[in-house]
Amino acid sequence: MRGADFFGRPVAKGVVAIAALALLFMVIGDPARELFRYEREAVLAGEVWRLFSAHLVHLGAGHTVLNLVALVLVFLLLGQEFTLAQWAWVTGCAVALIAVGFVWLRPELQWYVGLSGLLHGWLVAGATQRFRQGHKDGLILLAVVLLKGFYEQLAGPLPGSELASGGTVVVDAHWFGIVGGLLGAWSLGLHNRLTRV
Repeated sequence: MRGADFFGRPVAKGVVAIAALALLFMVIGDPARELFRYEREAVLAGEVWRLFSAHLVHLGAGHTVLNLVALVLVFLLLGQEFTLAQWAWVTGCAVALIAVGFVWLRPELQWYVGLSGLLHGWLVAGATQRFRQGHKDGLILLAVVLLKGFYEQLAGPLPGSELASGGTVVVDAHWFGIVGGLLGAWSLGLHNRLTRV
């Protein structure tokens, strides 16, 4: 079973670490959110850690739990597609694209919290890799996430998503995460091809 295989792999340790930090910050509450959220002026003043830490703090308990359930589901489904180091690379690509997108393309965005941008990046990267390995369900999943991203760019958040998260959904985080996840998957595929030559 995919889930049973996943829990025996090092990737699970990364998932547990992310979840543990998110839960810790949830318990700490507002002080953690204020210190770690993406805040444009603070980032421009040199507090660059916020570009990463923003993904680990949330609007509240409901938002945290919603994102962590999605985190577990994504990695139960796709965690075996990459090694821990490869997932770290994909994560770095998604974080970098979200950061570039926020700072240079969305200067009006003053603050952001949540894991959903990274979740979209992980989904498209894992789905891309799964499709590469000949599994058609990877293409279906990739198409669904891309269609969701396009829909959100044109029409805004999915109905009910803001109610579920307890606040405004920054759909550009999803889109930038998708682009970053695709970049991560593409660069890993290129690396694999070059090393086989």
